[in-house]
Amino acid sequence: MSGQLFGLGVGPGDPELMTLKSLRLLKDSPVVAYLAARGRKGRALSIVEGFLSDSQERLPLVYPVTTESLPSTAAYDALIRQFYDESAEVLATRLQAGQNVALVCEGDPFFYGSFMYFHDRLADRFPTTVVPGVCSVLACAAGLGTPLVYRNQTLSVLSGVLPEEELKARLRGAEAAAIMKLGTNYRKVRAVIRDLGLLDHALYAERATMADQRLCALKDLPEDENVPYFAMILLPGDRWEATS
Repeated sequence: MSGQLFGLGVGPGDPELMTLKSLRLLKDSPVVAYLAARGRKGRALSIVEGFLSDSQERLPLVYPVTTESLPSTAAYDALIRQFYDESAEVLATRLQAGQNVALVCEGDPFFYGSFMYFHDRLADRFPTTVVPGVCSVLACAAGLGTPLVYRNQTLSVLSGVLPEEELKARLRGAEAAAIMKLGTNYRKVRAVIRDLGLLDHALYAERATMADQRLCALKDLPEDENVPYFAMILLPGDRWEATS
């Protein structure tokens, strides 16, 4: 019999935010796979490594290239597609040998999670279980102490990689928004928010729930600040108070 593939959402950074189900399946899996940039440990492994035993195989899947922009060049797309194809086959060899594999993913596996690309390639070949995790949007809201949406308000989750005019158009009609994937896109995103007159309403979070987290009003962050890719800007919905 083949092994089972587990896509485990391990949360935004604080190991205590892992679910009990993720923790149980993690400890029971002989192979623990994780994604990482070349020369780095990987965020997901950093979250879970304190729970691993010496007998568990740690299987790194190393990106051939990392970038904070998303070029549409055929060469880039082909390179990333090849990486996922080849990495999926690495996992398949373990699964075909009857080993269960836990692929850990920071945040939630299906919310901008890289696990989804492995799911597309393997879920129709091997028994697969996906365990949701606390996503970064919710971690940032909790850290900042701000409700995101009240009553019937709609939350828009946007990528900071979007072109300036498209980002501006989407924010104009948004009741509340979370803008992810900042990094080198920060200056553009901040300028859009300023131009829309939303600077006083915006909140900033980076590495939420981690020891080095930073939480503040966006207006207090310099416009030339160097911010990490794993940073976010929140534009909460208008406050609503229940009345008797």
